[in-house]
Amino acid sequence: MVPGTAPTSDLLAFPRPSVAVDTAVLTVAPRADPAADQPVLQLQVLLVRRDGADGRATWSLPGTFLHERERLQDAVMRSLATKVGIRQRARTTEIGVFDDPYRDDRGWVLSAAHLAALPLEAVLPAVEASDGGLRLVPASRPPSLLWDHGAIVRRAREELQRHYTRHPDPFTLLGPAFTMTELRQVHEAVLSRVQQKDTFRRLMEPQLRATSRMSSGTVGRPSQVYGRKR
Repeated sequence: MVPGTAPTSDLLAFPRPSVAVDTAVLTVAPRADPAADQPVLQLQVLLVRRDGADGRATWSLPGTFLHERERLQDAVMRSLATKVGIRQRARTTEIGVFDDPYRDDRGWVLSAAHLAALPLEAVLPAVEASDGGLRLVPASRPPSLLWDHGAIVRRAREELQRHYTRHPDPFTLLGPAFTMTELRQVHEAVLSRVQQKDTFRRLMEPQLRATSRMSSGTVGRPSQVYGRKR
């Protein structure tokens, strides 16, 4: 045994915090009446309503406490299924541990914060079926949230933006086939700024494969439909 270390049998002698997972579920949705210099889509985050003992509603991210011998990823999927009704497998990434010992007024709780990005069609049915228990709000300006969940949303947004700077829709907010305009609009929503069309095309086109399809049902000329390169 290394000098100065405690035997394994003594682990229970140390105080242990509870461990939670809290997940910022991000999606993109149409912006209401966008200005000419604004993206037509907007990055939004999913919130869960919590009714306090005083009858007041507060809002937080979906989360849960880690079960014994459970992996963090499994806890994230469980919380999304049981707390918000989303059972679609999502690409998730851990974005940090929030460990302020006083972050939670219920006790000593560490939060392993995660980001999950999903297409709107995977999120909207859960919101519509929740009878007001869920809501989507702009990720850039969420309301006041419980605990440090506002900081988790900011970090999740920054992490997603990092991935969307140079690569085409890495979290698959779009389906497997899309036009260059649809791809650009999703990137504009994530990055919160309009992208120059020609510059965006030059960056993204080498990373895409052109399909044999052209878009239909849109205003103007049909557009090339792309897919992601493997």
